[in-house]
Amino acid sequence: MFIQVAPMEGVVDFKVRDLLTQIGGVDRTVTEFVRVTNRLHPPKVFYKYAPELQTGGRTLAGVPVYVQLLGSDPEALLENAHLAFELGASGVDLNFGCPAKTVNRHDGGATLLKDPSRIFKVVDRLRSSLPAKCPVTAKVRLGFEDKGLHREIAQAVDEGGASQLVIHARTRNEGYRPPAHWEYIGYMADAVTRTRVVANGDLWSLKDYADCVRVSGIRDVALGRALVSRPDLALELKRFANDGALTGDSSESSYHGLEWRDVLRRYLFPLFDYYYGQSPRLAVGRLKQSLKALGRNYPEAVDFFDHVRRETNGLVVKSLLLKERNSIGL
Repeated sequence: MFIQVAPMEGVVDFKVRDLLTQIGGVDRTVTEFVRVTNRLHPPKVFYKYAPELQTGGRTLAGVPVYVQLLGSDPEALLENAHLAFELGASGVDLNFGCPAKTVNRHDGGATLLKDPSRIFKVVDRLRSSLPAKCPVTAKVRLGFEDKGLHREIAQAVDEGGASQLVIHARTRNEGYRPPAHWEYIGYMADAVTRTRVVANGDLWSLKDYADCVRVSGIRDVALGRALVSRPDLALELKRFANDGALTGDSSESSYHGLEWRDVLRRYLFPLFDYYYGQSPRLAVGRLKQSLKALGRNYPEAVDFFDHVRRETNGLVVKSLLLKERNSIGL
């Protein structure tokens, strides 16, 4: 089984990738997208999005980091992909799935789903021109307004030569509204001949994963919102997939995951300290963001968020964190 950390703009940055890969279960991470228009970015842009370029294109835990590019101009994307790889990226990922209206209005992300031939041209240009040792992967959705072109989208990526295709199981217009249509991941997988297909969308738990495998036939996954709401989810999925336990939720209670004290020690505290070193205000904002995500699985996160909800002073929030640390004996 293969598990990738799905990129999330403004959420899954260098430090989050670092901490999630230290917790374990992750095989690859992808940066937030680098927007490409018609020019070559200077190296500092790539180092900003992927500090891991300075450590061999891997997180400190040794997990490969791919640089994600978003754009529509094949030549500009190729030029920037060349530089990213030369700087140390483990691979290049192409974003054809971003649903943001601002991005789509500027001919990027999910807009290309309207015309799969444009996706093919981008993938083919990069795959045919980059060194063979530089992997090229892609992220798509089921379509833009509807699912009518789902097979053509998958075939465009496959025929272009991408080694992997992450499919978010919704259209662009569906955004992130449930449900995720996992069955279409299976339909798209049936349309490709060479490209590995990876499922994405609403994989919040072991049961969700087992249901997705049953419906789509795809065992490899990319985790985004689910992983930042439960940092050890990849470990649980990997454990049961490797054991062959993919039937329903009967095994769910046998996994003893991270307790709140573990999440504080291995995730929240180092995350806050990292951002605090950059800006106390940034640290407060990112802490609140993380607490809201973790609240899906940890009632303690909901309680702590209530304590800091209206607080903006970094020193005050830091003291509250220290108090929380002391209260649980860390």
